[in-house]
Amino acid sequence: MAEEELGGFRIYNSMTQQKEIFKTKTPGKVSMYVCGVTAYDFSHLGHARAAVSFDILYRYLKHLGYEVTYVRNFTDVDDKIIKRANETGEDPFMLSNRFCDEYNIDMSDLQCETPSKEPRVSQHLEEIKDMITQIINNGYAYEVEGDVFYAVDKCPNYGMLSGQKLEHNRAGERVAVDSRKRHPADFALWKAAKPGEPSWNSPWGPGRPGWHIECSAMSACYLTHKFDIHGGGIDLIFPHHENEIAQSWAADNESHVGYWMHNGHVTNNNEKMSKSLGNFFTIRQITERYHPLALRHFLISAHYRSPLNYSISQLENSSDAIYYIFQTLQDCKDALSPFLQEGPEKNEKVPQINEAAKECIKKLSVEFQTKMSDDLQTPVILTGAIQEALKFVNSSLKMLKKKMQKRAQLQLIQSLQEVEKEVAKVLDVLGLLSSKSYVEVLQQLKEKALKRAGLAEGELLHLIEERTQARVNKDFLRSDKIRTDLTAKGIALMDVGNEIIWRPCIPSEPVVGDQRGPVVEEKQSISAVNKKGEETPGDREGNGSRTT
Repeated sequence: MAEEELGGFRIYNSMTQQKEIFKTKTPGKVSMYVCGVTAYDFSHLGHARAAVSFDILYRYLKHLGYEVTYVRNFTDVDDKIIKRANETGEDPFMLSNRFCDEYNIDMSDLQCETPSKEPRVSQHLEEIKDMITQIINNGYAYEVEGDVFYAVDKCPNYGMLSGQKLEHNRAGERVAVDSRKRHPADFALWKAAKPGEPSWNSPWGPGRPGWHIECSAMSACYLTHKFDIHGGGIDLIFPHHENEIAQSWAADNESHVGYWMHNGHVTNNNEKMSKSLGNFFTIRQITERYHPLALRHFLISAHYRSPLNYSISQLENSSDAIYYIFQTLQDCKDALSPFLQEGPEKNEKVPQINEAAKECIKKLSVEFQTKMSDDLQTPVILTGAIQEALKFVNSSLKMLKKKMQKRAQLQLIQSLQEVEKEVAKVLDVLGLLSSKSYVEVLQQLKEKALKRAGLAEGELLHLIEERTQARVNKDFLRSDKIRTDLTAKGIALMDVGNEIIWRPCIPSEPVVGDQRGPVVEEKQSISAVNKKGEETPGDREGNGSRTT
């Protein structure tokens, strides 16, 4: 495999708190479980970051030649789902099914590949009950009045992932104090039924599973008790993943996860973005005004383990970067199209690519493999050799317009083709290509820019015509003002011969929205303001993996 030639694929293991050479339990195969969302509302940027981070991992593992079984669950049985369903008068399962579907739409927009399996809690009640029974039989859980609690003090290595010590767990900080518990940190594996809530029959009476047990049961169901990678947001390290480890060990003391991986928070003004804090934005709010590829670019512009601070300026930079990439690829396609249609003349030998192209491809290939195999260093890829490759394409396109010998022309065409292929290969692994054509993506980017600028295309064309007329009349003050005003709104005008064309650009003034869309620069989104206060900071948070 390619990573072996470069010293191996290294990933950061949260358990050991260091980078380690990745070795699978079964040669050539990877088993990976990632905690998914609780489906009761539209997903926010924290969920997007987790999904994109592990999609990058999934894509890269496949690029390295592994056969990957990727499992990401949906929680469709939960306190928050029941609460929201009661508020809306909706059946809890209809509500959760609807938001599972909405989540998948968002993931498709963000170019996230569908996991191998997407299990739901409601479909795995038997596996969950079987695991709870095994934990009880092994002496690590106890039943009280229809509730089943895990006895944390019987787990010798409790806290091994998070570093949390039992004596440091103070009662009442995360959940209400329950005097029936033997230890304040004991947590529910099964909850006795309450009036008006969904419930299932069990050996302990009607009820439903606790939060933590579901992932232990579903990961074991699809990947066995021993698998390679378990992922999620950094906020899940404690208590969720710590409790998963304890449960799985109690059910099977040979259970083991090779690597624990966690993505960092998305922050807003350097404060964690979450629903309970009222400072979150849904994926839909962002993609209403920015292309999903721009959002994906933004999400991988920082290393997956680092905090990522949300800002309009960063989104604008990412949108501009995506436009530049697709415009370069389209320009290359347009320029090569006439030559490729002609094809080489009979018996004409296609020359080797030029030295500059060879160096460009080698540098991009080596940097991509080296940096991605060093714990997925996506920011370096976005700003490094791929930018040099795009510059090579643009400079070569200029040369192609000049007169040159046939052989030199063919060599340049071949060089452009090979560099474009290497760029596309890298973009594909990063998930930054689209099933749509380059032209379609460019048009979508322009439509989003017009929306942010608060302009209809007809209005823009009218302003361009007005500017043209002002130049004819030598009214350069008016001409310059139109151009400057449009640049401030993120619309760049370019004079190409006798034609004026426009493209999106980074606004020269901050964009804070308009009457046509959500004011996403504000610290609190509209929906967050409306819902603020319905949840408390003590609720389990899921900036990366669980819905907040």
